[in-house]
Amino acid sequence: MKHTRLLWAILACLCSFTAFSASIDLSGKWRFKLDPKNEGIEQEWFRNRLRDKIQLPGSLQEQGYGYDVDVNTKWTGQIVDQSWFTAPEYAKYREKGNVKVPFWLNPEKHYVGVAWYQRDFVVPADWKDAPLVLTLERTHWETTVYVDGEKIGESNALLVPHRYVLNQIKPGKHSLTIRVDNQVNIPVGVNAHSVSDHTQSNWNGITGQIKLEKKSSVYLDDVQIYQDIQQKQIRIRMAFAGATANQQATVRLQAFNQSGKAVSASQEESLTIAQGVSSEANLALDKTVQLWSEFTPAVYTLQVSVSLPNGTSDEKKIDFGLREFKPNGTRFEVNGTPIFLRGTLECCIFPLTGYPATDDAYWEKIYSACQAYGLNHVRFHSWCPPEAAFRVADRMGVYLQVECGGWANIGNGDYLDKWFYEEGDRILKEYGNHPSFCLMNYGNEPSGANQEKYLSDLVAYWKQKDNRRVYTSAAGWPYVPNADYWNHAAPRIQGWGEELKSRINANPPTTDYDFWPIIKKDMPTVSHEIGQWCVYPDFKEIQKYTGVLKAKNFEIFQETLAEKHLSDLADEFLYASGRLQTLCYKADIEAALRTPGFAGFQLLDLHDFPGQGTALVGVLNPFWESKGYVEGEEYSMFCNQTVPLARLPKMVYLNNESMKAPLEFAHFGAEPLKSASIYWKLADKKGTILQSGSWTKDLPVTNSIWIGNMICDLSSVKTPQELILTAGIEGTKVHNEWHVWVYPTGEKEITNAPYMTNVFDQQAIDRLEKGENVLLCVSRGALRPEKGGNIKVGFSSIFWNTAWTNKQAPHTLGIYCNPSHPALSLFPTEKYSDYQWWDIVSDCEAIVMDDFPAEYRPVVHLIDDWFTNRKLGLLFEAKVGNGKLMVCGADLLKPENGRMARRQFKQSILNYMTSDRFAPTTTLSVEEIRNLFN
Repeated sequence: MKHTRLLWAILACLCSFTAFSASIDLSGKWRFKLDPKNEGIEQEWFRNRLRDKIQLPGSLQEQGYGYDVDVNTKWTGQIVDQSWFTAPEYAKYREKGNVKVPFWLNPEKHYVGVAWYQRDFVVPADWKDAPLVLTLERTHWETTVYVDGEKIGESNALLVPHRYVLNQIKPGKHSLTIRVDNQVNIPVGVNAHSVSDHTQSNWNGITGQIKLEKKSSVYLDDVQIYQDIQQKQIRIRMAFAGATANQQATVRLQAFNQSGKAVSASQEESLTIAQGVSSEANLALDKTVQLWSEFTPAVYTLQVSVSLPNGTSDEKKIDFGLREFKPNGTRFEVNGTPIFLRGTLECCIFPLTGYPATDDAYWEKIYSACQAYGLNHVRFHSWCPPEAAFRVADRMGVYLQVECGGWANIGNGDYLDKWFYEEGDRILKEYGNHPSFCLMNYGNEPSGANQEKYLSDLVAYWKQKDNRRVYTSAAGWPYVPNADYWNHAAPRIQGWGEELKSRINANPPTTDYDFWPIIKKDMPTVSHEIGQWCVYPDFKEIQKYTGVLKAKNFEIFQETLAEKHLSDLADEFLYASGRLQTLCYKADIEAALRTPGFAGFQLLDLHDFPGQGTALVGVLNPFWESKGYVEGEEYSMFCNQTVPLARLPKMVYLNNESMKAPLEFAHFGAEPLKSASIYWKLADKKGTILQSGSWTKDLPVTNSIWIGNMICDLSSVKTPQELILTAGIEGTKVHNEWHVWVYPTGEKEITNAPYMTNVFDQQAIDRLEKGENVLLCVSRGALRPEKGGNIKVGFSSIFWNTAWTNKQAPHTLGIYCNPSHPALSLFPTEKYSDYQWWDIVSDCEAIVMDDFPAEYRPVVHLIDDWFTNRKLGLLFEAKVGNGKLMVCGADLLKPENGRMARRQFKQSILNYMTSDRFAPTTTLSVEEIRNLFN
């Protein structure tokens, strides 16, 4: 009796569900089978009952299917540095049971090929004769769908949901089988973030919404909304599907705000529906509706209801924003107001799942981090995100650049060229109504002899098809005259291949340059992938990888650091290199903000890029979390909608000079600032103000807004000092700061100076044997290659990473030191690199000290590349023979040539060496020193 009652209760629930529900959720347990030999079609697996079990949404890899990684794994993605496969130092990481690769995050399982997914579903009785639409929100990649053993269709869409129409499916139980193939059968490029193992991983599965929807005999297939911000009205273009042969229909239109309040009248239209013909209608909105922008991300919902004479009906609700995003000269405007894109890339980095998030919460985390660090823009490098990314960006006011999934060879007339047109159409149809969807291109850095013609035609096609956003050819290149903007790589302070000849490494530090000579004068220029400044790994991050991808690359780096007896310095290396990384990003961003007429920048990256050799270029980790050395409050000081900018001609002064720096502002707020109370001050580290000033100025919405000169006589500075120049707006959080250094004009007289030499010859050895002090300054080229002669040191951090760039210089991550060491008492410094170190490290050698005692530490470290983790010294001391030796990797005996900080560094070292405090505790042999040199 109990069982009978339970059965009736279940049937009642089912009847209730089938009577009122218009969709069936197909998430849950599915049957499953791998098909590595691709024999399922020939053997008609779609007619058989599969036996393995899997959960969808999800990927097969995250559920333990696939193969263990080994040296024969067929990765999807280029591996530039192949040393892992052959080098002796990686031998133990190639052994079964301990496989760890250094070039990206390591999946627990890897699989590229075909997999089959299968489940049963029940069509309710009241769905009889209705067309059914199967939606697979995010698949990777190609799908083929079978129902009851019969093929329904196939799709090769990469970045939008796969949808299949099931006609004449009778009520009752049916079998649904889906073949998923994650091979790169369409050559979008193995490095494209839409497919590669570099970031998201080449997963296989269905990871978004999976549902079956009942449709009416005629239903809305597509609704696109076009805005007229001047008239505050929208034009609605509707396309229908189903039995659409010349049917009469009544369409009701009404718009609502997010609280459900109507913001338009309810409007009724009579339409004749025909196959392949769109219908249009206009709808006036209330004059109170807000325009959408980063400042007012107002989202509205259009409700479209369709009724046919036979009583059937359909309804869609579509979110939209009222906005106009367009170029005006060399700038973009949103609703007529100039904006400046402050962007970062998002390269499909989802380390817990290995595939993009389809839930709102994770995208809120991403965009919140961006906004906390002063950004308003995200570029999706060679991919397009799911619906949730647009939905959240709409309500948070983030401008998105979407790409069609390519990093490819194009323009050759093959199917790939056609596919990009098709994928672009699909993206515009699926996501085109979102106000956050503001920019679009084909993808990243194309190759191909005919790329310009092909991409110019593609841009023309998009502009004619949909004018709601701006279009360009590709990120990086090529320039095509009919594009709306240029996404160009040149406006930056370190470019690919520049190495030590870049602005930041070849020129003494200043803040008075910009990119005006580089940008286009006939369209907006947005700089492509600026930054790429590396930081040392944060090994505390390893424990965060609790999902499908593991940071085994970090484990390698951590283990090799331990082998060099430097594990105790891991956090110090992270912090010191992170502060230099932050300084480099500040220089890049401020140069962009100083550039007249510039349209914006795209950072690579605000967060780490785990692939392409391991590119630790973020101040945030791959989880969009802080690494502890710079928070959003500091970063947004120089990266924000309103930023003071000082044009300092240099960062190091003598105390017989005056500091003179023009002050200007970049202001890209919602409206001009009237009568802003602007201040500046120059103060020492204790807060004592040397000079200050103020102005009252209007700040229009633009940049290069001249404020005035900041002038300070430095003669009151009697000792070596680091000073802080600050400028801002009273009563607000708007401020920025720069560090400058002031040294006395005259050198302090040194008595009992040590013997100074560039050569560790017999004379130097003899003096040490006599108990003398010796300062040995290493000349360029003097070190053996394995002792540092093959290490290229620059001021900046490593660019991108040495594994991917074929060891482009610099090879180091800045300095680390104890600022309280008496050798540095007359050379004010923090524990990390700042601009005063440029004079020294831009012309120095890194000394490899791996053969010195394990516990030995130099006075000043140079932080090595994490791939090699050598103990590197810039300045070290030791007892040698009966004397005391100080070795400096910079040749301090050279003529100064205006390098005032190098002179002061030498003065501080000599002051220490002639004092009682010069008392090295470690003894090194003459031979250990001699072995450093050629």
